[in-house]
Amino acid sequence: MSLRYCSMAAVLVTGALLAFSAPVKAADKVCKLEIAGNDLMQYDKKELKVGSDCTQIEVTLTHTGKLPAAAMGHNWVLTKSTDVTAVANDGAAAGLPNNYLKPGDPRVIASTKTIGGGQMTSVTFPASALKKGESYTYFCSFPGHNALMKGTFSIG
Repeated sequence: MSLRYCSMAAVLVTGALLAFSAPVKAADKVCKLEIAGNDLMQYDKKELKVGSDCTQIEVTLTHTGKLPAAAMGHNWVLTKSTDVTAVANDGAAAGLPNNYLKPGDPRVIASTKTIGGGQMTSVTFPASALKKGESYTYFCSFPGHNALMKGTFSIG
């Protein structure tokens, strides 16, 4: 039995032509990170870093406290470091229904919903949204939390 490859991604097997769909794309490399926030307005990590070979980044936030989202909610927001204060200030007026983020804010690279004690949430975003060498900060946008709940995010 002969097997021949044609230039149009088809295979000729004993006289039968079998066509293939588009070539299989290389699998995405999803880099997964975990972070937790508590009722003392603290994240358990001050820095998050992923490798430059990541194509997707998944961040999972766990609220290890007991207070509800309305009293001590936490989210995870990623922006350029220069945008943190402005995004947090604009988000305060947006309220809990908008996760303390101005709807459609283009400065927000990625964010989770705001959660209360005992809850978990995650966000997945493309690594291509980040530029090597740029300074990024993650923070909680619940009013007043970003003073303590923030850290650096880097790729490379």
